[in-house]
Amino acid sequence: MAEASAPAQSGILGWIERTGNKLPDPVFLFFYLIAGLVVVSIVAALTGVSALHPTEIDQTTGSALVIESVSLLSADNIQRLWVEMPKTFTHFHPLGYVLVVMLGAGVAERSGFFAAGMAKAVKSAPKALLTPVVALVAMLGNHAADAGYVVLIPLAGILFAAAGRHPLAGIAAAFAGVSGGFSANISPGQLDALLFGITEEAVAASSLDPAWTANIAGNWYFISAMTVLFLPIIWYVTDKIIEPRLGPWVGNVAAEFEDGTGPDPTQHDGELASKGLRHAGLAALFVVGLWLLMVFAPGTPLINEAACLAEDGAPIPDCSIHSELRPLYQSLVAAFFLLFLLTGWAYGRAAGVITNHRDLVNMMAESMKDMGYYLVLAFAASHFVAMFEWSNLGLISAVHGASAIQATGLPLPIVLGLMVIFAGLLNLFVGSASAKWALLAPILVPMLMLLGISPEGATAAYRVGDSATNIITPLMVYFPLILVFAQRWQKDFGLGSLTAMMMPYSVWLLISGTLLIVIWFYLGIPLGPDAPVTYVLPGSGS
Repeated sequence: MAEASAPAQSGILGWIERTGNKLPDPVFLFFYLIAGLVVVSIVAALTGVSALHPTEIDQTTGSALVIESVSLLSADNIQRLWVEMPKTFTHFHPLGYVLVVMLGAGVAERSGFFAAGMAKAVKSAPKALLTPVVALVAMLGNHAADAGYVVLIPLAGILFAAAGRHPLAGIAAAFAGVSGGFSANISPGQLDALLFGITEEAVAASSLDPAWTANIAGNWYFISAMTVLFLPIIWYVTDKIIEPRLGPWVGNVAAEFEDGTGPDPTQHDGELASKGLRHAGLAALFVVGLWLLMVFAPGTPLINEAACLAEDGAPIPDCSIHSELRPLYQSLVAAFFLLFLLTGWAYGRAAGVITNHRDLVNMMAESMKDMGYYLVLAFAASHFVAMFEWSNLGLISAVHGASAIQATGLPLPIVLGLMVIFAGLLNLFVGSASAKWALLAPILVPMLMLLGISPEGATAAYRVGDSATNIITPLMVYFPLILVFAQRWQKDFGLGSLTAMMMPYSVWLLISGTLLIVIWFYLGIPLGPDAPVTYVLPGSGS
């Protein structure tokens, strides 16, 4: 498949492309921000920038503790930077979460399990339900990382063409689901581990709630609702807006791929793939059964029965069941690791991709090689977050920012909605979800906590904006690849054509996602198990 160069764009799209291309790589963006942070910390320390801690009391005066800005060039901070550098990096919360999950997900991806599962689901769809099935599988496929883009999107174009429909409509529906609905799913996964790891780091750095720990199921209910909401939107936009504009399809599927340069429609099909999927299903049942056993069996390790008992053994009144289930929630990272590992292994063994234990180990090692860039990014981001904490500027900014928002009188749901839009706009220029959240979380998470919005609520609002505009920015890493897939069917299809085709999806996903988070907050529905949307600071008495 030959790549065609994208034409230069004018107008707002051209400005976005030119401006975004001038930005440094996210790794160096963090290094530049660290340099700027050092300068700001010096100025803040010299001018006496400070704030009153919202919960802690100065024992000597009995008044609220004064948080003073600290120069990052102070002797203590310089020593901390060099002495604690290994600790700063390795103790970065997202690092462990993501690497553990990806050890398993890498096997599921490289064995072909993810690709075969998505291909099987889409190919089995009735013609009348082709669009919603493609959209649903695409949204669920964000657990499959690259496979969603590389396998499902070109496959959707082939299946639409085979059904007599325009293949670009299939590509659009799949792209909208995989990337526009990037955070939507029916279960947590590696993205949740990544984002909540950064959220936990931000909460810890703020010192507002030292007892708060990340629960990667903290947005489970919300992302499930996003899936239900986004599915009919993608279906409607594809069938009623995009496909009518594209017009009828008059091409020939076989002719388009007779040179062998296109994606092979049968690559992830056949008896071996079916056998592999059956074995993977049995492996999945084993993992689910194992976790159920550890929850319901006597003396289970994943239920903390003592959490709702006082020291004298008496039951604690109004103690939430979620307190007892906290070990279960914290075990979900390991659960997804084992689920992906065993299903991928079972599929690979049955399909002949994995012949011995060395193949399995090699797949795990290759998945870690793919995480090389993330490790470099995590090194830069971890020091940015840590130095924000050392300077006290994160908490000071959060306190003053919360006061400024309170002074405007804006309702909190509107504040969340504005955060969604802000994240969506920033996403046009900085594509990495983890880079943006590592940049924003140290200020936004504690600021929203001070306003009464939980860390889970801040994370949910961010991920709505981060997903919706993925499909219209030329800076998204897979954007050129999608352009190549589209040009396979329409030679003159350019960057502007792709952006214009995806714009209705982006607008409606952003509007509907914003309304969802606003209404969710108004109704006070938990975002996940033991994850309320509202928040009360410990010891605030409110």
